Amino acid sequence: MKRIGIVGDIGSGKTFIAKCFGYPVFNADQEVANLYKKDKKIFLKFKKVLPKYFNTPPVNKEIITRAILDKKKNLKKIIKIVHIEIRNKLNLFLKENKNKKIVILDIPLLLENKIYKKSDILIFVKSKKREVLKRLRKRKNYNHKLIKKFRNIQLPLDFKKKKSHFVINNNFNKKTIKKCVKNILQKI
Repeated sequence: MKRIGIVGDIGSGKTFIAKCFGYPVFNADQEVANLYKKDKKIFLKFKKVLPKYFNTPPVNKEIITRAILDKKKNLKKIIKIVHIEIRNKLNLFLKENKNKKIVILDIPLLLENKIYKKSDILIFVKSKKREVLKRLRKRKNYNHKLIKKFRNIQLPLDFKKKKSHFVINNNFNKKTIKKCVKNILQKI
């Protein structure tokens, strides 16, 4: 099984690109959202380390945001809890898809958390900053300060780009992107 990791800036369209491959996708952001909604164990862990913020399940994204913005240390505490669970979900996904030719890893902190393997094929998604900002502002939970905090824990985009085997210039046109994806798949 070949593993393709999609990397790039927040809001650059990594999930859009991942879906264009037509192979099973592990979407870490979606998995986190599912954990928040459905996993009482996660709630209890948050309540234990951040009791001031968590009273009743499920985990509320607005409360997570408030906790992150209140204290710098809170983000590290949240990440520590969430990333263990996401690694477990990823291992399960890989086990379930072990007979697939290719799997796509849409994991925002793939490089930062050393989740990737040397044999992984990395694709950097490049988007115009103006487009990224426009897309981010359309999100219902857009918070400039929060995005800045997340960017601060990420590796520089230039590093991610250099580490990648391919670059896709995302113009958010499905036809153009499909063509890029097809070219990459032929080269792999």
